[in-house]
Amino acid sequence: MPTFTTPDGTRLAYHLRGDGEPLAVLPGGPMRASAYLGDLGGLAAHRRLALLDLRGTGDSGTPADPATYRCDRMVADVELWRAHMGLERMDLLAHSAGAVLAVLYAARHPQRIRRLLLITPNPSALGLRATPGERLAAARLRADEPWFAEAFPAFRAWLAGEAAFDDVFLPFFYGRWDDTARAHADADAEQTNEEAGERYFAEGAFTPDTTRTALAALTAPVLVHAGELDGGPRPELARRAAEAFPNAEVAVQPGAGHYPWLDDAEWFRERALAFLEQPAGAALPSAEPAAGTRPPR
Repeated sequence: MPTFTTPDGTRLAYHLRGDGEPLAVLPGGPMRASAYLGDLGGLAAHRRLALLDLRGTGDSGTPADPATYRCDRMVADVELWRAHMGLERMDLLAHSAGAVLAVLYAARHPQRIRRLLLITPNPSALGLRATPGERLAAARLRADEPWFAEAFPAFRAWLAGEAAFDDVFLPFFYGRWDDTARAHADADAEQTNEEAGERYFAEGAFTPDTTRTALAALTAPVLVHAGELDGGPRPELARRAAEAFPNAEVAVQPGAGHYPWLDDAEWFRERALAFLEQPAGAALPSAEPAAGTRPPR
């Protein structure tokens, strides 16, 4: 397990999986260890995944100053990681809340990004956020599921701030609530640093206007990958987030929730590889793939 040390003395670890050209990966959570990403639906068979455990998570050390858990303050960690890996420019994939960190990094170091993949991203760094109404609208798409009647009222109460998070509505985060999804959800408590997660979005982390202006210098291609059934972000919000980048495309994975590599590993893997393997300067698709179709390889 390779490690490197930041200027404040925090030892950070990352995990290497697979073979091929490197693909740097930032986990979400916020502040969840990278283990939940697995091999990203078999993507490790095509690219060498480097999965970073953010400070205070997984095999990385705990910083002396908890204020450094704020996402904008970890941009320096990502830049140090890139240099440590010896990459002049890197392909970077980020999931969920990890996309916040990736966007802030791209705004500060646009010349270091070769390709950027934002998977079911939290777009808070752009001044956008999934609303309770949007999340409930996505949840209603699951009305025919056997668990819906019990899960929906609890989900609505949580979004309204009237109740605590309840495992009963975890199925809304997955395209299929099967044994694989249950095992994945059960591992979350052991993988997430709750204290760090509360500090990740602390006041002062975001300056959306400044970030959007800085992203104008990002010439690298960007893929914003949404799940058809995901409430955070819904496909419409993902499209709005993509507008912040000069060179972006949007993919909407049919039947997928917040973890699309679990819902249909082949669809996810082929769409990611189609993006990663397109020649430099290639024209972006004029439209999103039709529902139920697979992107060409």
